[in-house]
Amino acid sequence: MRSSSQRLRGAAFCALFAAGALAAGPTPAEPPRVLADIPPVHALASQVMAGVGAPALIVPPGASPHGYALRPSEAGALEQADIVFWVGEALSPWLHDAIEALAADAVSVELAEAQGVARLPYRMGATFEKHVHDEAEEHGHDHDHAHEADAKADAHDHDHDHDHDHDRDHDHDDHVFDSHLWLDPENAKAWLTAMATALSQADPENAARYFANAAAAQAGLDALMAEIAETVAPARDKGFIVFHDAYQYFERRFGLSASGSIVVGDGAQPSAARLAEIRGKIGELGATCVFSEPQFPPRVIDAVVEGTQARKGALDPLGASLEPGPDLYAGLLRGMARDLTECLAD
Repeated sequence: MRSSSQRLRGAAFCALFAAGALAAGPTPAEPPRVLADIPPVHALASQVMAGVGAPALIVPPGASPHGYALRPSEAGALEQADIVFWVGEALSPWLHDAIEALAADAVSVELAEAQGVARLPYRMGATFEKHVHDEAEEHGHDHDHAHEADAKADAHDHDHDHDHDHDRDHDHDDHVFDSHLWLDPENAKAWLTAMATALSQADPENAARYFANAAAAQAGLDALMAEIAETVAPARDKGFIVFHDAYQYFERRFGLSASGSIVVGDGAQPSAARLAEIRGKIGELGATCVFSEPQFPPRVIDAVVEGTQARKGALDPLGASLEPGPDLYAGLLRGMARDLTECLAD
């Protein structure tokens, strides 16, 4: 049972919750109070909750989920949540402790563990081998532990790499996989089912609506995948370098292959030696473009492409420039497909 002080702090949740809830319109019963960690997860949850309520967002657009300090209003919203949808500790290790401390009574849905999710190990080193088939398409969550075991061995072999400290969260025995799972729409489809299931258990009165919304969203993702496959067709077999290794789920789903990344892990500044290594291999790797991200300074990309024939582009894996809401997920993937193709197909 929540204390009176906890109920008073519900006002903090309402401040985050109100805009979406009002847009959804009145419902016969109060919907579950739902939080989502990042904009893509928030977008999917918004689709499942359409016509019933709307989730609130924890990490705002433009902020990094890998390390984020909750504001008081966000901590209050977390304390009042009934359900928390989050990718998992591999993406946001700080959020695990926050949920335990502030939302112990909430249902915590760690989407990386959802049935049917395909998980891939982080690629090691500055350059990547070109994949020969779509492992993410062929293997679901139950088969992924072999890939994760390989990643643990690779992490041990690279234990003295000069960038290994930046990967320590990803090298934890329980979380050795690439956490950018949402960039494969098939994973998003599995998440929609997991969300509908959790919402239906918390709110049986609206169970049919949650599952109908999830089914409609999954059909939309099927159409989106066909659209994106056509969009990126001119970019296939073109080499490119990314700021950090966040895109392999998207690559494997749509037949693309990054040649390497500038940083290992999620955001630590690359050393001068690593920049020199990447710059020296642009020609060897056949990299047409080098892509930055909104969260990181463009001067790093400028240093890498200097003196080469590679073009500069930008990719946004989180939808930093998009309005949070149900349309963000499709807009995010369409934008990535467009930005990749415009740079690589020239």
